[in-house]
Amino acid sequence: MTGITTAVPRAHLNFDQRPMLVFWEVTRACQLACKHCRASATMDPLPGELTTAEGMGLIDQVAGFGRPFPILVLTGGDCLLRPDLFDLVAHAKELGVPVALSPSVTPSLTPDMIERMVTSGINAVSISLDGAVPATHDGVRGIEGHFEDTIKAITALSEAGLTVQVNTTVMRANLDELADVADLISRAGAHIWEVFFLVQVGRGVATDAITPAEHEDVCHFLYDASQHGFIVRTVEAPFFRRVVASRREDGPVPTSDLYQAMSGRLETLMGPATARPRAQTASTRDGKGILFVAYDGEVNPAGFLPLPLGNVREEPVATIYRDNTLLRKIRAAEFTGRCGVCEYADLCGGSRARAYAATGDPLGEDSACPYVPFGFSEPEVDGAL
Repeated sequence: MTGITTAVPRAHLNFDQRPMLVFWEVTRACQLACKHCRASATMDPLPGELTTAEGMGLIDQVAGFGRPFPILVLTGGDCLLRPDLFDLVAHAKELGVPVALSPSVTPSLTPDMIERMVTSGINAVSISLDGAVPATHDGVRGIEGHFEDTIKAITALSEAGLTVQVNTTVMRANLDELADVADLISRAGAHIWEVFFLVQVGRGVATDAITPAEHEDVCHFLYDASQHGFIVRTVEAPFFRRVVASRREDGPVPTSDLYQAMSGRLETLMGPATARPRAQTASTRDGKGILFVAYDGEVNPAGFLPLPLGNVREEPVATIYRDNTLLRKIRAAEFTGRCGVCEYADLCGGSRARAYAATGDPLGEDSACPYVPFGFSEPEVDGAL
């Protein structure tokens, strides 16, 4: 969840010194059982969850990065199940640390709760919508009627004056509905559409991912969607920035049936593009501009990259971010395979989480990207004819 307006040009941050976003998984507890869940969330908090005092200390550590402070994203599980949530928010606001929430759509998300978010100074809220029809979304979320509740929640949050981001995970089940999702969230008043490209960890291992060619088609479609008045960005698809760079230079668009169908459906629903593209291209990636703190204080490069780097109970989060050897290599784009020789290595850098999930090497190439850098050839295999 990243939708926050600040006075600081965050695209110009020195990511060697501070992240743009620190995600804190305040709890694993959640009433949903989403099929693609990174966390495999549970109904109850897990043992070892950071206490209130430790949470306050973590917020102090985030402030310790110095100004401009990273955006602190309180996620889960369902962050609304954390009893001290607004005490934590108040502490962050006292320090000047911007805060965003990523709640689940459950009976806890009441009008009173939304009002409390507004009065507490929350900068933005993200809500997940994974289909354009109840059958798709409810099938992913595991609760009948959740689709209608989600649309109502997006509308209510927007009408309350909050910046609303809608998160959508791309998977086989909703690929043909993405244009309809774009239209839905626009009409509901969302400001940002953040599209997650599936990494098969947690419950997502059993979810049917799409092909590299389809990933490319979706990226081109998302560039088109960004011309309809809301910001578009991606998670675990940094190659979207390569597509954006190409399209801004009048590069070619796909001729595939999938892209043509998606683009045509978007125009049918929303009309011709009338706004300038609002596709965000800050050169962040797992471990570069992004950091994740788990419920128990363990620090990872990102939520989808569960590699332990240290623990905030033992070492300041700023020290972990700045000094960890793996993170320094990620920020220096010291990759192997296609990612290592790609001219977009800094702008994109590939999904480190997907590389790790596929090969066990967080510095490997991103298998979801179909792009072949100029002059690249696959290494010869010993004994090949």
